[in-house]
Amino acid sequence: MPSAMEGPEGAEEGEILRYEEAEDDSASPTDLSELLKEGTKESHDQAENTQFVKDFLKGRIKKELFKLATVALHFTYSALEEEMDRNKDNPVFAPLYFPLELHRREALARDLRYFYGEDWKEKIQCSEATQHYVDRIHHVGQHEPELLVAHAYTRYMGDLSGGQVLKKVAQRALKLPSTEEGIQFYMFENISNAQQFKQLYRARMNALDLDKNTKERIVEEANRAFRFNMQVFDELDKIGKSLTEEAQEGGFPVHDGKGDIRKCPYYADKLGKAGPGCPYHTAVALAKQPLVQLILVSCMAVVAGAAAWYLL
Repeated sequence: MPSAMEGPEGAEEGEILRYEEAEDDSASPTDLSELLKEGTKESHDQAENTQFVKDFLKGRIKKELFKLATVALHFTYSALEEEMDRNKDNPVFAPLYFPLELHRREALARDLRYFYGEDWKEKIQCSEATQHYVDRIHHVGQHEPELLVAHAYTRYMGDLSGGQVLKKVAQRALKLPSTEEGIQFYMFENISNAQQFKQLYRARMNALDLDKNTKERIVEEANRAFRFNMQVFDELDKIGKSLTEEAQEGGFPVHDGKGDIRKCPYYADKLGKAGPGCPYHTAVALAKQPLVQLILVSCMAVVAGAAAWYLL
């Protein structure tokens, strides 16, 4: 992903989001790790230039949007790790099964509990773009498990590399606690040296017994994984444009008053059965009621009269 942007709240100068920090002199061009690195460069460049990622790196990330990104990660990793558990004994994936070191579901649950409260499961919903990603992961895990390598590589190697830059950006920009609530996703407590672990992971990938055709399919699937991620980024960017201000206390943004109520990201259905819905649309709906309009007119008359008296 991209080189860091300037700015006191963004990434520091010199920080970069890359999967490979150093060249491996012992690597062969036919190794799966090398094929993935070379074969996904274009997709990587495209992903790093999405508006969502560029804004994130500059520290221009609204808390409500960061919460929605965390929701997307929760559904993605729940699917990925379910399929990894399913294939933990399958020789085409077993050497890359590191649940203690890598799995993110519990960390994401802690983050969502911090942002949404104890009833967080009732307040979140899988978005359309994320659902497409999830469906593909399940298909791969159940029908083409050799391609699961591509999805694990794309996510976890990124989390251990550029994800660590994003962690610092988010903590600064959103003024999250120094005790690391809200960014547990980026914390890999059981990996003492990320660089050494990534070298081990690449070595395990290269040792998989795969023919040339299967390696090419894995590279193709990794590019597909990048596209799914970019679709999620674009979806988040569109939602971000509808947030005219930072979310207010209680998790509701100030709505700009434009667009279809059914497309409002804070519509009641998005927040669960108990959700009060978008405050803007609720106010508009109430204002259209005849009794409410009468009350509003009366109140305005009283206020106008009081103001006139005060100015005398």
